[in-house]
Amino acid sequence: MFTGEGPIFQQLAVRIADDIVAGTYPEETAVPSATDFAMFHQMNPATASKGVNMLVDLGVLYKKRGIGMFVATGARKVLLARRRDEFRKQYLQPLLREAAVLEIPAAELHSMIDDEQDPA
Repeated sequence: MFTGEGPIFQQLAVRIADDIVAGTYPEETAVPSATDFAMFHQMNPATASKGVNMLVDLGVLYKKRGIGMFVATGARKVLLARRRDEFRKQYLQPLLREAAVLEIPAAELHSMIDDEQDPA
């Protein structure tokens, strides 16, 4: 079930997008139908359709008439670019603002990040 923040259809879209980025659904392969997602996640089919259509609107998924929904060529690249932009806004910009308030020089901030990535 979905227990995160935001509407269920958005949570479904994020989960599908995460699966595309992770390679669970490679480009030009089929994804389950909205009905399949609805049954699996025990949600209203209209809710599942709305989540799938969010990804269609982004150009990440497309429909092959009579066959189903497929991951578009370049979908992973599009999703990574969007997530990098979200990362910058959600994490990096606030980090840099706080570092400025605390008067942490860029070199020290880099060192702190390096230490966190490679703890001794």
